[in-house]
Amino acid sequence: MKIFNIKNKLAFGGLLLTLLTVSSCQKYTELNPINSLSEATAFDTPANIELVAAGVYNTAAVGSYNGGSGRGYPFGAAAIEQGEMRGEDMVNLATFYQITYESTYTSTTANNINLWSNLYALINQCNILIAGVEAAATKGTITTAVSTQYAAEARFLRALAHHELVINFSRPYVDGNGSNIGVPYRTVAVNSTDAVSTQILVPRGTVAEDYSKILADLDYAEANLPVTRSTYAITRATRAAAIALKTRVKLHMNDFAGVITEGTKLGTSATAAPFTSSIGNYALTASPDGPFISFSNNTESIFSIENSAAANGGVNGALPNMFGPASLGGRGLVATSPNLYNASFWVTGDTRRTLLQIQQTTTGAKYFFNYKFRDYTNKTDYAPIIRYAEVLLNVAEAYSRTTALSTRALVLLNAVRNRAVPTASQYTIASFASQTALTQAILNERRIEFAGEGRRWPDITRLSQDANFQVAGGGIPAKILVTALSGTGSNWDAVLRPTTATAKAAIPYSDYRYIWPIPTDELNANPNISQNPSY
Repeated sequence: MKIFNIKNKLAFGGLLLTLLTVSSCQKYTELNPINSLSEATAFDTPANIELVAAGVYNTAAVGSYNGGSGRGYPFGAAAIEQGEMRGEDMVNLATFYQITYESTYTSTTANNINLWSNLYALINQCNILIAGVEAAATKGTITTAVSTQYAAEARFLRALAHHELVINFSRPYVDGNGSNIGVPYRTVAVNSTDAVSTQILVPRGTVAEDYSKILADLDYAEANLPVTRSTYAITRATRAAAIALKTRVKLHMNDFAGVITEGTKLGTSATAAPFTSSIGNYALTASPDGPFISFSNNTESIFSIENSAAANGGVNGALPNMFGPASLGGRGLVATSPNLYNASFWVTGDTRRTLLQIQQTTTGAKYFFNYKFRDYTNKTDYAPIIRYAEVLLNVAEAYSRTTALSTRALVLLNAVRNRAVPTASQYTIASFASQTALTQAILNERRIEFAGEGRRWPDITRLSQDANFQVAGGGIPAKILVTALSGTGSNWDAVLRPTTATAKAAIPYSDYRYIWPIPTDELNANPNISQNPSY
């Protein structure tokens, strides 16, 4: 094996793990020859094991696209944009995300296929890491404690990946308490022909079974991950990351008591702001742009996916390229929806309009763009997976759902909101006429706070069965088409707050397009995987 000018640990780790396992550009059940480096060699020293672990994270960041270079799958820009394009808070300007934006996907659509295949490639690499470190501990190459920590990292990523799959390819847990068909939950390393022959037959199971396994992985991760890290503090899994992800997963299950219990571990039971987690010492940054300006070193980012100048999604998958205007070095692909920007709940004077949105001219027209990711030259912006702000709002919603006009919910909501809004706009209990109104304010806050972070579709789908809070009757919301934008910038006006007409009609929850199709290649490979209805 020749390694040509490998400059950093992540790049080499990704190459090493590609040689160890299936190519991430193909179905994970297709075994490629392992002829450059044996699995035994990869796990025969602590240094090599660390490279394998780094490679797993690199796969999470960059992945590959149709057999070529990476485009930010499964947890980079492309995946984050998919979460935005399925919602209504951004406007598609070009053809790059048009299929997702307009819900015209099929079982051979490239973006859907690549999200599926890259997530399962990551899952398989997690499983190979788990098997490898367990064997290394048995041989005495590493201690049992070190082996367990690596396994905990892998199980955290495995849970994260499976949750992303079930959100996109299955009906939500809240529809029938998880009784709908789920996705295959893979826990065995595919690293030999024997493994292929058994793992190719894993069926889909139910959504409830997926969630049970996701939580089991996260419980294991919580018990065995370190509280802090001296290096890779944000980009390697920690105990707080596992707990934070559990608040998200349990929110998707409407397990509000569970959300509150998990949040308490991270400091949300304090009676007043500022909130600080005793595990990891996480806290909100003073300004809402803090997690993005200082993406590699801030108090709020609990877990992010690392990108570097040498390892990123490139012009077709890096965060600043996907979100940014052409005038600044991006590609001008998507704009912030004027209906979000002008929404009555986004109050005048909110600094997130000036700090995290930017008006620029692209292809001769003025639009507002998300400005969270801005390293257009080196493309090093980290992909935010979960921030302390989300933990606070997850728990705020859980309190508001279970207690009428909960003061705890209000305090948690205000902790996130008040760092951006004028004092005159800050909420009191008297601001809300009902428990429903308070919950709606929290949901509105999520739309502002997490704009451009891929959280819109997960919120839409988890709310699909709730008549008080569902969007478009529980379906896919109506969308603005680029032809409705004047090009002068007049659609965005926080003073007059005009509404831009939606020309792409909403799709009802009952429509088959609500969930994505299973890729045709996977159906052909696994006789026990059934296609989603009507595809």
